Amino acid sequence: MRPLVVALTGGIGSGKSTVCRRLRELGVTVIDADELSREVVRPGQPALAEISRRFGSAVVNGAGELRRAELRRIVFADPAARRDLEGIIHPRIQERVRHAIAACTDPYLVLCVPLLLETDAYSNDIDRIVVVDCAPETQRSRVMARDNLTAAEVDAIMRTQAARALRLQRADDVIENEGEMAEVLPQVDRLHERLLRIARA
Repeated sequence: MRPLVVALTGGIGSGKSTVCRRLRELGVTVIDADELSREVVRPGQPALAEISRRFGSAVVNGAGELRRAELRRIVFADPAARRDLEGIIHPRIQERVRHAIAACTDPYLVLCVPLLLETDAYSNDIDRIVVVDCAPETQRSRVMARDNLTAAEVDAIMRTQAARALRLQRADDVIENEGEMAEVLPQVDRLHERLLRIARA
């Protein structure tokens, strides 16, 4: 039987990685779209060659690796460029996601997709949505510290993402991640037990 497919999403800096790490510790299969996005642009992958043709050789370094910061600078300044990039990598990510779902024999799996609500790519694949949530001010301060970005750069990224209110409206479950790790992990453990019950029912 097909597993229950649970999409996990949230804004940048909300703590999705923390939640996914705990779920993996609990033995849950987690498919991370960000990890797959890095796989599809590794040296030698067709997507990387296509990106180089579209955006120029400056986005690839001397070792044949993607210069992510340079590409990010281009696509966040130009919505058409961002759409072109998404057109190159998203179909390849989706193909890998669907192979992973088909191969999974667990009661449920988690598909971590930061831009879940910004696209309609997985609407036919998922059964539930979990949102990792915190205040925009918390997102901003976390990302500035983590990625060494300015407030303006973080805000530009946040503007490309779904509004917090929309994420919460669409959520079947919410993990609150405003405070310390000790407050988050018990929520994840309770969510895991709830999803197991739902999947087995």
